[in-house]
Amino acid sequence: MIRSAIIGYGGMGSWHHDSITEKVPGIQVVGAYDVRPEALEKAASKGLHTYQTLEELLADTSLDLVTVATPNNFHKDLVIRCLESGKNVVCEKPVAMNAAELTEMIAASERTGRLFSVHQNRRWDKDYAIIKKLVQENTLGKPYFIESRVQGSSGGMHGWRGHKINGGGMLYDWGVHLLDQLMDMIDSPVVSVTAQLQSLFSDEIDDNVKLLLQFENGVSALCTMETNCFIPLPRWHMCCEQGTVVVESWSAQGEIVQLAEGGKMEWTDEIVYTEAGPTRTMAPRPVNTTKHSPLPEVHTDWSDYYNNIVAVLDNRAELIVKPAQVLRVMRVIDLAFESSRQGVGLSCHI
Repeated sequence: MIRSAIIGYGGMGSWHHDSITEKVPGIQVVGAYDVRPEALEKAASKGLHTYQTLEELLADTSLDLVTVATPNNFHKDLVIRCLESGKNVVCEKPVAMNAAELTEMIAASERTGRLFSVHQNRRWDKDYAIIKKLVQENTLGKPYFIESRVQGSSGGMHGWRGHKINGGGMLYDWGVHLLDQLMDMIDSPVVSVTAQLQSLFSDEIDDNVKLLLQFENGVSALCTMETNCFIPLPRWHMCCEQGTVVVESWSAQGEIVQLAEGGKMEWTDEIVYTEAGPTRTMAPRPVNTTKHSPLPEVHTDWSDYYNNIVAVLDNRAELIVKPAQVLRVMRVIDLAFESSRQGVGLSCHI
């Protein structure tokens, strides 16, 4: 049994505790540390040992694993200190404030020989698993344009996520997930980053983001994160050589539309008259040339993230969420901030 503790017993920290206890039998959460007395009281009410200082936790040689779930600006120092005290570490996302910080954390993991992973749990979202399956199985041929978006109308960021000093903002909060999904799925380097970061409700952080990526293999992807959208668009819209797929939301409703067997359509010079006027290029496709299919069935389970951590520590598996993968994501995020600041797209090879 792996004994673990949580640093930062707020919303995410308590979620880790409850979720691990419910679904990951190989880990026992035994303690928690937080600088806030009320957070320690909450942890104690759930039966956890409460460490009164960070040093007390670091000195506890019975701990195998620590989950760091504090505001983002504290991640680097806490992760490095935990690794250097002999603990294996899972860190909440975004793992760091920039790629340089993550490079230091990776070096500490390599120096100490301890496991270090980032909680990129959105790789287990059902909507993403469907899109990834279609890409990997080449169901619709090669994708050439992918739209991935999260849209809400809450009006900005709240709590510490609304402050720049803590690493707040939509690019850190949700951009890190959307980028991780795309870069996990598309097996090709990113060669161009163009970003537009807007601050509608804050003078500190970005709360609405548009991010265009170009991959070396020709795939383009648009990531959209909005906090002031009252009519959301589909969670995913992917155009491929042989069809299009839409996934409407996290509940994974949607469909696939592709050419029917023998459904190739011979376009003529005849003008088609639509309600909006005459057109050839945008003429509706005859319904008999396409077929509509349901989305494929997939099985996902968030607990597989921590089950993988258990298997790695038991020398039974390879780490799924690798620090080197997340480092690529952080390098793109660094470029996105710079692209928005300069107002231009930036070339790269990440």
